[in-house]
Amino acid sequence: MALPRRTLSLALALTPGIGGKTITRILTRNDLLGRSTDEFMRVGPEALREEYRMTVKAATAWATNTKQRIADAKSLEERLNPLGVSLVTAADAHFPRRIEQMDPDPPGVIFLFGNMKLLEADTHCVLSSRGTSHKGLEMIEKLAEERILAGKTLVSGHDTPEYQRSAIVPLRWGAPRILVLDRGLFKALGEELREEPFRAARLWRYQFDAKTDLAVSCLNPDSDYHPNSNKIRDRLIASLSNSLDFVEVRPGGNMEALAKSSLRVGRPVRVTEWCESAKSLKKLGAKLIESD
Repeated sequence: MALPRRTLSLALALTPGIGGKTITRILTRNDLLGRSTDEFMRVGPEALREEYRMTVKAATAWATNTKQRIADAKSLEERLNPLGVSLVTAADAHFPRRIEQMDPDPPGVIFLFGNMKLLEADTHCVLSSRGTSHKGLEMIEKLAEERILAGKTLVSGHDTPEYQRSAIVPLRWGAPRILVLDRGLFKALGEELREEPFRAARLWRYQFDAKTDLAVSCLNPDSDYHPNSNKIRDRLIASLSNSLDFVEVRPGGNMEALAKSSLRVGRPVRVTEWCESAKSLKKLGAKLIESD
């Protein structure tokens, strides 16, 4: 029996030096050439570099340890499959279009756990720079509640005060959430994917509810936080959101870049009138959120 495409994708994702773009390029080229997964596994390092534009390090890591990579992938699948975790690559037809529309460098592999229908929901996020003031945190909560009561689905993170302030609001109203994680599923939700990922949320709901919420991660399920996790998480949150509110945005920072990217692709953006980047973002088409 031929090796399933999903298993190959997972094995590639587990290989040092092989990122999302490379995985997408491999799968797309295999489709173009009519090359099966089993045939690809027999391709040598030189051909991997020439035909798939893999780096020397990545090609060597894959070609010299292919069997172990596949074995590791199958072992991980044995843990993921019973839990209902889905894996999609940027080469798959069902890869979330919202991400492709906005992110010029989308993650090549995404792990999804929970309510997949939320990927088609009318989504919204509330973003703010690190170190948001008390006034800003209160505004985050207010805006999240406003949008949730209007029927929108919140997209948020889980491990900063800014994200936690919005992520807890849907729990109060029994509304669904999309939680984008900055680490692997097992690291954030536990081995059985049942734990709420931060303490304050557990005051409202002890276990993660996969029937209501959706957890999203582009990291190996066993991976812990790494320095690039924050930016990847923030880009995913913004990309998965139909509309975006920004509370405190520092000029030249990551949040300002996300606001500009959202405006470029025509997504509605609002920004508080008192944040540092309000005037510049308004000129680009953002609407101001007036203070009470």
